[in-house]
Amino acid sequence: MTENSNSTRPASLHAYFAYRDAVGALRWLEKAFGFETTMEVPDDKGGIMHAEMRFGDVAFTLFTDEQGYDRPARKGDTVGHGAYIGLATEAAVDEIHAQAIAAGAESVWTPDTTEWGNYRCRVADPEGYEWTFGTHIPGQPTTW
Repeated sequence: MTENSNSTRPASLHAYFAYRDAVGALRWLEKAFGFETTMEVPDDKGGIMHAEMRFGDVAFTLFTDEQGYDRPARKGDTVGHGAYIGLATEAAVDEIHAQAIAAGAESVWTPDTTEWGNYRCRVADPEGYEWTFGTHIPGQPTTW
């Protein structure tokens, strides 16, 4: 058993991203999506050893990619994976798409309703990571 085995805190999922320009990525993600940097630990080379960002209940980490990790290639219109963030309204999806495009994101999918009823958009950030914003909240019961 771990030290926190008696905790009532539920499990949570957090993504991590390696950016070649992690400092620039932090600033871009703040501008494009309105993410808040809650922790930023620089490394001794001008990069980021560890950083954390937040948007509502969404939190993730990022760091400087010193290894030159591969970025997945697109097959069709998408790379097939990325981050998904649930928003409250279609207007919020439209707004974040417009804000991201104004900040230099590439539109992968313009805001639209899917066959299963999710209103969503997808953009690629300057290093190719795909960010999807939609009205569906994964894990919640639905009547589709």
